[in-house]
Amino acid sequence: MEELKQEFLDLARANIKREGIESLLDYLCKTDFFTAPASTKFHSAYEGGLCEHSLKVYERYIKMLASEYGEDWQKYISLESATIIALFHDICKVNTYKVEMRNVKENGNWVQKPYYSTEDLLPYGHGEKSVYIINGFLRLTREEAMAINWHMGGFDTRVKGGFYGLSDVFYTYPTALLFHLSDIQATYLDESKE
Repeated sequence: MEELKQEFLDLARANIKREGIESLLDYLCKTDFFTAPASTKFHSAYEGGLCEHSLKVYERYIKMLASEYGEDWQKYISLESATIIALFHDICKVNTYKVEMRNVKENGNWVQKPYYSTEDLLPYGHGEKSVYIINGFLRLTREEAMAINWHMGGFDTRVKGGFYGLSDVFYTYPTALLFHLSDIQATYLDESKE
């Protein structure tokens, strides 16, 4: 876990030179970002899963950009922007998961097993909450904000509620669509449920 944390911090410092990055990284180090799971049970639901997921999404996003745009992909989006989007897209999950115990039957006997539950003290949404938190430390471009805000794509509860503007977002910011696909690929191809 310590290696993943260092990899994350080194990558952020190498690729992001924007004012406020050190404050954002300092904030993350004071939260459970590096020890939290990525979810309660859907993917990387283990200690350190959130940091690991963010790094896997970064790898997928860089590959996706290169696959779509070729070697000159940075003409479409900077490495700094791609790094910000990928590493911080799920910052909304900090200090949200907690370990509780439940009874589970094993070999005919009831035993106590730990599991992750959520307690969101800032119920601001998902992608929009990440944008809100990041903007408290460094200024996002519109493209970065759109990619982070809509990284859940059709899984976002706002879309399920009847929002049809998601297609406009993806037409206007194709790098946001590529990021959504990278997040989905990392989740379902590179990670396990637990």
